[in-house]
Amino acid sequence: MISAALMTAAASTEQAGVLSLVVSMLPLVLVIVVMYFILIRPQKKKEKEVAKMRNNLQVGDEIVTAGGIVGRVVSLREDTLLIETGSNNTKIRIKRWAIQSCETIHDDV
Repeated sequence: MISAALMTAAASTEQAGVLSLVVSMLPLVLVIVVMYFILIRPQKKKEKEVAKMRNNLQVGDEIVTAGGIVGRVVSLREDTLLIETGSNNTKIRIKRWAIQSCETIHDDV
């Protein structure tokens, strides 16, 4: 009879220990969830939009590179572009990942 009472007391102590562990981990879990929705999720969405923009480039588009070079797309290849910049029509070959923005507006129908 005494051993049954001790086992019941030990079980309730163990449950209290698990409960306190869960309660102490709750703030950490909440911080991770909040960080995901505030930082990670919007960043992933922006990366998808930039990848879509880079894949939908066309000849004649006005672009700006990550280095600040402004030019017009002359030809497209799989991972490089030939752009024309300046008044003397200087041509530069750049990587597709170096394109920061496309200034030409396309009508997606």
